[in-house]
Order: sequence, then C-alpha cells, then structure tokens
Amino acid sequence: MPSKGYVEISVEDCKGCNLCVINCPTECLALNTSDINSYGLHYAYLVDEENCNACQNCAVICPDAAITVYKKTA
Repeated sequence: MPSKGYVEISVEDCKGCNLCVINCPTECLALNTSDINSYGLHYAYLVDEENCNACQNCAVICPDAAITVYKKTA
C-alpha cells in the first residue's frame, strides 16, 4: 500500500515525550534513543514512511507543535 502522507518533526522543538509514538496507529514513528537534540533530549522521528496514512494523530497530540503532517496527492 503506497504512503498517503509524510511527517516532519522539528528536532529542536521535540522534547521526546513519546505521545506521538504511542498514538500513531500505523507505528511509523519512534523515539530516537541513539541521538539527542541541542537541549540534550531524545526526539521522535519517522521510521516507516510507507505506512504513514496522514491521520494527523501525532500532530494533534504533540504538546509542542513540533510535528507537521503532509498529505500526498494522487
């Protein structure tokens, strides 16, 4: 199934609360445990773009507005 969307996460705005990862129905987000941002925090990132359905759950739940969801057009 082709991807329906794409997620961009602002590494510097993400505080690694993990809410987006928990609320992603397709499990295409993860917390980067091997890297940190300039504040010393782990951040979320897109691990499986092919399964993103552009539902926007991640963007809505993010308390820091660090996530932007783009819907792909056919």
